[in-house]
Amino acid sequence: QVQFVESGGGFVQFGGSLRLSCTASESIVEVYAMAWYRQVPGKQRELVAFITNAGTTKYLEAVQGRFTISRDNTNNMAFLQMNSLKPEDTAAYYCNDLWRASGPLSSWGQGTQVTVSA
Repeated sequence: QVQFVESGGGFVQFGGSLRLSCTASESIVEVYAMAWYRQVPGKQRELVAFITNAGTTKYLEAVQGRFTISRDNTNNMAFLQMNSLKPEDTAAYYCNDLWRASGPLSSWGQGTQVTVSA
């Protein structure tokens, strides 16, 4: 199964920007939809955004208009550009195969922490 490694997180002030990167261990051409998730302590992971191979994208309402998901099948990578960051965006961010992540056999990387100060 494909493994994913997230990077690019960090500390940023309110209104700042970050670009998260996701590197896959093998080809992601077969992945119908790449997705980004986030999780805060005491809560379950929530789907932030996904992008299909056809280019269809969808976003969590809370990040609509501020985040942009993209993918690069040639380099087996996915990205999440985050602009106008808010404190409520603070979380550990993870990338995954949308279909695999939705099932009981999902596996997750270590994620990358994003912290936004007020």
